[in-house]
Amino acid sequence: MPILALIWVGFFWGTTWIASKEGVRYIPGIQMAAIRQFIAGLLYILFFLVTKAPWPKGKQWKTIIILAVLNFTLSNGLSTAGVKYISSGLGAIIAAIFPIWVVIISFFRGERIAKLAVTGTLISFVGICVIFYEHLGDFLIADFRLGIILSIIATITWAFGTLYTKKKAASFNPYFSLGLQMFISSILLFAYNGATGISVNLSEIPITTWYAIAYLVIVGSLITFTIFIYSLQNLPPEVSSIYAYMNPVVAVLLGAALFGESLSLSIALGGTVTLLGLYLVNQSLRQSRKKTNILIK
Repeated sequence: MPILALIWVGFFWGTTWIASKEGVRYIPGIQMAAIRQFIAGLLYILFFLVTKAPWPKGKQWKTIIILAVLNFTLSNGLSTAGVKYISSGLGAIIAAIFPIWVVIISFFRGERIAKLAVTGTLISFVGICVIFYEHLGDFLIADFRLGIILSIIATITWAFGTLYTKKKAASFNPYFSLGLQMFISSILLFAYNGATGISVNLSEIPITTWYAIAYLVIVGSLITFTIFIYSLQNLPPEVSSIYAYMNPVVAVLLGAALFGESLSLSIALGGTVTLLGLYLVNQSLRQSRKKTNILIK
C-alpha cells in the first residue's frame, strides 16, 4: 500500500500542472491559485472545526503565517501565474529544482556543503542549460521571460519555506496547519487581485476552468496530500522522495499529449540530466541529515 500511495502521489501531482495550465487559459494564475486555496483551506478548517481539534496557540501562529506567505502566497501563487506563459512540463521541471536553492541558501548561511551536493547542483545546471538551449529564441518574447522569472522565484520561496519548516519542525497538527496556510494565503492573493483589478468576474469564468479548480482542490490538495503524508509515515525518506522525480515526467508527457507541448530531444535529455543532479543533491541532504519537508502543487 505505501508503494501504491507513492505512485499515486508521483502521478497525480504531475497531473496538477496540466490542470493548472488548463485553468489559467481563461483567468489570471493568481486568481486561480486564490480560489483553489480558499476552497481547499476552508474544507480543511471546517473538518477540524467539526472534529473539535485544538487551534494553534502563540508562536505557532507566527510559523503558520510565515509558511502561508512563503509556500502558498508566493511559491504556489507565482508558479501558477508562471505556467500561463510557459508549458506545463517546463514549469514542472523548474519547480523540481528547488533543492538546488536549499543548497545555495545553506552555503550563504555559512553551512558546510558536501561535495555530492555541489556535484549534483552542477549536473542539474547543465541539464537546465540543455533544456533551454532550444528556447533561446523564446527569451525574446516578454511573456515567456515573465513565466520563467515567476517560476524561478517560486522555487526560491519554496526553498526558504522548506528550510523554515525544518527549523520550526512542528508540534502542531500538520493537516490543520496546511489548511490554515492555504486559507490565509488565499486572503492575501484575493487582496492582491482586488488591489490590481486583474480578476475575472466569477460569473464569467468558464466551466472548464471550474473543472480544473475542482480537480486541483479535490485531487491535488485534499486527496493527494493525505496520501502523501501516509507514504511519508510508512516509507523511508530515500524512497518517499522519489515522487519529486516522477512529477516532471508526468507533466511533460501529458502536456505533449493533451496540449501539443514540445517534446524534443533537448527536453528529454536535459530533463533526465537535471533530475539526476537533483537526485544527487537530495542524497547529499539526506546523508548530512538535513531533512526537508516538501509541500507541492
